[in-house]
Amino acid sequence: MKIVITDCDHASVDIEREVVESAGCELVRNQSMEPDEIVRGAAGADGLIVQYGRITAEVFAGLPTVSVISRYGVGVDTVDVAAATARGVAVCNVPDYGTEAVSDHAIALALGVTRGLGVLDRGIRAGSHDLAPSLPVHQIGGRVFGVVGCGRIGSAAARKAAGLGYRVIVNDILFEPGTTSPGGWPATTLADLLATSDVISLHVPLHHSTHHLIDEAALRLVRPEAVLVNTARGGVVDTDALVAALRAGRLHGAGLDVVEEEPLRADHPLTGFDNVILTPHSAFYTAESYAELKRRTAQNAVDVVLGRVPRDILNPEVLAR
Repeated sequence: MKIVITDCDHASVDIEREVVESAGCELVRNQSMEPDEIVRGAAGADGLIVQYGRITAEVFAGLPTVSVISRYGVGVDTVDVAAATARGVAVCNVPDYGTEAVSDHAIALALGVTRGLGVLDRGIRAGSHDLAPSLPVHQIGGRVFGVVGCGRIGSAAARKAAGLGYRVIVNDILFEPGTTSPGGWPATTLADLLATSDVISLHVPLHHSTHHLIDEAALRLVRPEAVLVNTARGGVVDTDALVAALRAGRLHGAGLDVVEEEPLRADHPLTGFDNVILTPHSAFYTAESYAELKRRTAQNAVDVVLGRVPRDILNPEVLAR
C-alpha cells in the first residue's frame, strides 16, 4: 500500500513515516499543489495526505486507486468532499488537535492589538517612547469579547477570555439568539455581536455561507474601538473591506493569523497599518499540537487503506459501500 503526501511545508515527515511504515505501507513525499501535478506525482497511490493541494474531481478521476484523502488540519475547503463521496473516497481531517493552540493565539492577538503592543514595540525600536500611537487603551474588566462560531476552538477562546475578565457573548448557527450556549455564554445575532463587542474573534469554517462573512456591511456595524481577530480562515473576511475600514479609522485594529492571500506579500496594504498584528498562519502550532497533527493525519490514512475505521472521517457513509 502506498500513501503519498501531496504537499506540506514541514521540515520533516519523520512522524508520518514512522506511522505509515510501521503499518507495512510505503510513504512518498511530493510537493504538488495543483490537480494535474498531484495526479502525475501520486500515480498508484492508495491514499493521499494533503496540506494545501487542491483535491478536485480531476484528482479522483486520475487516481482511481485512492481510497482516502487525509488532510493536515481542521478545514477541508481545498477538498471536493462531494466528489470524493461520489467516488467512494474517505475524507479525513483532525478536527480537535489545535483547540488549545489556536484559542491561545486568538487571545494573544486580541490582547496584543488591544494594548497596542505592536506599535509600541516598533516605536521603541525606532527610538520613540511615546504612548500616544497606542491610544486608547482600556482595561479588560467589563469589556465585551464576541465569539463568532462557538465550536471547539471558539468555546475554548470564550472560556479563556472570560477567565481574563471579559464579558463573553457568542454567535453560532446552532444557538438561537436569546438562548445560552453549552458553555454558559449568551447567544446573540451576528449584527448585535458586531455592534456591541470590543473584541470580535472569528472561529467559523470557510464555506459558501461564511465566505466574506465579515464584509463592508458587517464592518459598518462595528464600533471604532473594536478589535477584529481572525484565526479561522482568511476568506471569512473581505480583505478589501477590512483595509478600507482600517484606513477610515472604523476599527481600533486587527489581529490576523489568516488572510485571503497566503503567503501575504510584503507590500500588501495590511502590512502598512501599525494597529494590525500579523502572524503567518501559525496559530495551530505548539510542539505538542504539531506532533499530534502529523501522527493523527497519517494514522487516519493508514486506517482507511488497511480497511479500518479512522478516528476522524467526514463522510463515513463511504465505508459502508
